[in-house]
Amino acid sequence: MQKVTGIGGVFFRARDPEGLAAWYRDHLGIDPISEALWQQQAGGTVFAPFPADTDYFSRDSQQWMINFRVADLDAMLAQLTAAGITAETRADWDTPETGRFARIHDPEGNPIELWQPPG
Repeated sequence: MQKVTGIGGVFFRARDPEGLAAWYRDHLGIDPISEALWQQQAGGTVFAPFPADTDYFSRDSQQWMINFRVADLDAMLAQLTAAGITAETRADWDTPETGRFARIHDPEGNPIELWQPPG
């Protein structure tokens, strides 16, 4: 059986595509407009549908949440806070087995989870 080998891209609608692209570039270091492809060497990617009534992320009109791997969650949170971006953390989200997590939203309300893997 043939299988996919990874995510080739994440595409979603935006009211202000250029402004949202700039926000991702300026605050998370992702340049979606760049000619260079984003090469991942950090490890595997989870692909997991959740039940429609999940409380894992907000139940507003959003159907998805993207999770970005980060090397230093504390440094990323300090960077985001300095830029006026509110991040949510909860002690019960973090475990030695899975790592540490934080949640933010982009300017269009899309939920983003930041994940620092264990170790």
